[in-house]
Amino acid sequence: MTDWHDDILENCLEILLDYRGKSPPKASVGIPVLSAKVVKTSGLLQPIEQKIAFDYYAKWMVRGLPHVGDVVMTTEGPMGEVIQLTEETVQYALGQRIVCLRGKSGILDNTFLRYLLSSPSQQNILEGYSTGTTVPGISQKALRSLPISYPPFDTQRQIGILLSSLDDKIELNRRTNETLEAMARALFRDWFVDFGPTRAKMAGEAPYLAPELWELFPDGLDEEGKPEGWNFSSIYDVASVVYGAPFASSLFNTQSEGIPLVRIRDLPSEKPSVWTTEVHPKGFKILPGMIVVGMDGEFRAHLWGGEEAWLNQRVCVFQPKDGISSVFLRETIIPQLKFIEDTEVATTVIHLGKGDIDAFKTLLPSHEIMASFSDLAQIYYDKIVLNKQEGRSLAQLRDLLLPKLMSGEISIRDAEKMVEDAA
Repeated sequence: MTDWHDDILENCLEILLDYRGKSPPKASVGIPVLSAKVVKTSGLLQPIEQKIAFDYYAKWMVRGLPHVGDVVMTTEGPMGEVIQLTEETVQYALGQRIVCLRGKSGILDNTFLRYLLSSPSQQNILEGYSTGTTVPGISQKALRSLPISYPPFDTQRQIGILLSSLDDKIELNRRTNETLEAMARALFRDWFVDFGPTRAKMAGEAPYLAPELWELFPDGLDEEGKPEGWNFSSIYDVASVVYGAPFASSLFNTQSEGIPLVRIRDLPSEKPSVWTTEVHPKGFKILPGMIVVGMDGEFRAHLWGGEEAWLNQRVCVFQPKDGISSVFLRETIIPQLKFIEDTEVATTVIHLGKGDIDAFKTLLPSHEIMASFSDLAQIYYDKIVLNKQEGRSLAQLRDLLLPKLMSGEISIRDAEKMVEDAA
């Protein structure tokens, strides 16, 4: 690290935009506002509900406008979450408890700054400069005086390019999965919600499926408005439901001892935050590709892409029976879960119970149609799970390289070799 330079953040910045002190007036329609609520190092939380009116943007952003490549960091509640603005996010307004940073040209590369601020060592320094016991935060004065260490500008750029290439691949996988999920959902809706093939037959339209598939669909709808010969049935005709076990919280640990345990809070990120050495007699392990549903607060059907883990209480798994695809089962329960969530009344937190699930229904077509749908649709979900697993591996590699590159412990060449080997 002989060629690394020690300085304070202020000396390396071209601009620091800080809109703390008051919140912009809210509007139902307008430009989204970046705040500590949505800015997360793992990515912006969507949708962003807070907005300001279009005609108020210029009036609010009087301290300066963000540019593509600028680094945004939360200063409180929580502190130290970091993102970099792109073409898609640069038009957002800046709200409370965040700052926008831009490095001096030729001195501090913005992408390097992004990863520097999110590195474990710099996060520790940030914490040391913070104030507050319950909700830590950092003042603008303290932030400006934050000590940083950085290599020559060209090396910074190489580090930024290497780490961002991993994040770009992770983001590409995420967007690909959105497309794959949309394709699976569109196929499900056409066959089992809109009854597209049957309605097309009734209208005398040309077949849009392979002849052998087209022949499988009924020629008309019955009095209930569904394809002739199809019947509504219990959800248990297509699935079994497994409920999580009450693992003892006294045996939870964060040192990776034992097996990961999935709690409701872990479902969106697919990253268990605790482990347990307990082997519960009613324990059930979640595997990649399973449909996992939290039973408190909100009821989402997650297609699990995380590692194998124990299923904790108040979390359940819907397992498709033989011949039933995960796509069919998940798309069948999603609207029914949403109905329960929208209609549930509670003073604090809404709950999903076994009685609610017992009332779930499914529409059953012929075995031939169900099998054909599985052949076509399950491929999408299988690819989604593989992409999630690859994304997790890439994130682990990024997190491994990040502190080593930020401390000069590993060379760019060695880091590039590790990335090549993982490709």
